[in-house]
Amino acid sequence: MLFLTRWFGVTGSEAERNLAMEPAVIGEIVERILVMQRNVAAQQQRRLTRGTHAKGVCARAEFEVLDVTARRDHALATRLAKGIYANPGIYPAIVRFANSDPHVKSDSKPDVRSLSFSIEIVPDGANPARQDYSMQSASTLPLNDAAAFRAVMNVLAASNPAKGVWSLAFRDKLRFARSMLFVQSQLRRPIRPYQQLRYWSDVPFRHGPTDVVKYCATPSPDNRARALRKDDPNALQEELIRHLNEDTEMSSFEFGLQFLDTEKMTYWGRVRDPGFWIENASIEWDEKQAPFHTVARLTLSRRSQLDPQASKAVYFDVTGNSTPNSAPLGSINRARWPAEVASRKARMGSDPGSGEHMLGLRKQDC
Repeated sequence: MLFLTRWFGVTGSEAERNLAMEPAVIGEIVERILVMQRNVAAQQQRRLTRGTHAKGVCARAEFEVLDVTARRDHALATRLAKGIYANPGIYPAIVRFANSDPHVKSDSKPDVRSLSFSIEIVPDGANPARQDYSMQSASTLPLNDAAAFRAVMNVLAASNPAKGVWSLAFRDKLRFARSMLFVQSQLRRPIRPYQQLRYWSDVPFRHGPTDVVKYCATPSPDNRARALRKDDPNALQEELIRHLNEDTEMSSFEFGLQFLDTEKMTYWGRVRDPGFWIENASIEWDEKQAPFHTVARLTLSRRSQLDPQASKAVYFDVTGNSTPNSAPLGSINRARWPAEVASRKARMGSDPGSGEHMLGLRKQDC
């Protein structure tokens, strides 16, 4: 078991990664995502919802880019000041707090929570009019790469999970076991209000032409919340809505960037090449070796909850809504884009009333 959690499924070099087979692997992931999405909807006797993060709350917010040069040495300030972080400013945003489960379940069930948001930026003809972010309340993903993603989806989409596991090749059985161990460890956490959780991007993104970063949103210690009712299946949603409608001071999150510094970062005492840190989504970037640097603040807007129809139209696409200098990297990012696009098209097509035009968002046809 120790071998599974520490080593199996982690690729140490480019030679261990079969990138030539990855498109076929991603094709299988897309097929399984759509099967699972249909199966879950049939089980719960409802329309298709999102393939993951099925239950959530949408609201408006502001994303304030801070002066990254303040109280920092010139080298760090120059490194931080890329893309939208080069100049202070305030961007309108739409946020969605959600549970990660594809089922619509009680908020009292253990789950990893998510914070996704989209900011409106000025289009320049070559870049999109928005930039999207997706983060989780766990610092790593349990799925290490596309191969592990496929193994897990083969089981989740199977009519009989036990038979699904048995049908896996031996190496995929180990990938599945390792992923489930990570899932279980991430579920053993206290259930807290959405506005008091910390969220990580888990996967890396470009930051300018040469740097690579991960993101983190850290809640302000002043974020207000009432105790959650254990007997309320919608406790997280209702507490966030109460906060938006009743509290005078809105919750905020310090938004930070964590640089990939391969000379300072080690895994089991060894320095690794950039590909190791980029391709292995289940490996944490130690904050003691690579700290987060605050560059922005995300603040919720009072009384701004979106109505149900508008919420259905909201989607987040960290690949389609990125610039070349903020594009996602790594195996999981390459795999999740076509899977998310296919799932979104299926969801939108099943509900003609949830057109993406309703929020003035740019339609993404992929």
